[in-house]
Amino acid sequence: MLRRARPGTERRRGAAVDDGAYQLVLRWSEQIDCVRTAGQARRERADGYRFVLPLDGELTLAQDGREARLRPGTGGLVTLAEPFRISLASGTGPTAAARARDTGRRGAPARALVMTIPAREMDRRLRRPSPVATGLDLSSGLGRVVADMVRAVGEERRALSAAQFDAACDRITELLCVIVAGRQRPAAPGHLAEVEAVVRRYVREHATEPGLTGAAVAQDLGWSLRQVQLALQHAGTTPRELIREERLRLVRDRLRNPQDRDVTITDIAHATGFSSASALSTAFRRRFGVSPRELRHTAH
Repeated sequence: MLRRARPGTERRRGAAVDDGAYQLVLRWSEQIDCVRTAGQARRERADGYRFVLPLDGELTLAQDGREARLRPGTGGLVTLAEPFRISLASGTGPTAAARARDTGRRGAPARALVMTIPAREMDRRLRRPSPVATGLDLSSGLGRVVADMVRAVGEERRALSAAQFDAACDRITELLCVIVAGRQRPAAPGHLAEVEAVVRRYVREHATEPGLTGAAVAQDLGWSLRQVQLALQHAGTTPRELIREERLRLVRDRLRNPQDRDVTITDIAHATGFSSASALSTAFRRRFGVSPRELRHTAH
């Protein structure tokens, strides 16, 4: 088992134990049968999701009365708050056959990437607890982009710092939420989808500007404020929430950056568009569950 997680997590018989952080695990075996019982779900009260991405073999995923058989090119999402079962059988096909010849075994070990996502990261974006999602198409379009990103992070895990790993997982989660949300509502009209994409890119590029507001974004992009609000409303957010989220991510990255260790939190607040250290601290604690000072102390 290969794993990349923030310090503080532990291994038990090869299993990653959730500490509220992102985790990425590669599981392989000729046969895996992972069961989370109702009793375990009640006792442990885990708060998060598992995104499962089969690489070789066939994976059976069951939760909430639903069952799906997943092969490479598909994926599934389950919640840790409810019982589930994940079964992974030996791989088949040309790639698996080649690996079987290399290992000298009759059946190539089945492999799957399992990403643990804190509940707050998905629930906040979807504005509700995520539904169980099985049979996600990861063979083309945005699904393929997500699958490629997960595989790339898994391959580069040893070269990534904790901050880089979390940043990559943030982007994966954001895109995964777009896929999950798209299954629950009609597709956005083409124009609204374009407006949303452009607005998100603009906010990321200008998040540090103190005067950034929804009205300012709309004016600079040549759209009405109503157009911007409608596009983001369809995506489950508002201009104000989007701007705050991008600023808080910038603050978190700077607090973890050793080069900014001597920069005061007040200076970071002003540099990222917050009116004061107090306003930053309130928003930061509400978003991440710790104060900026506490996160900096933990990171360093």
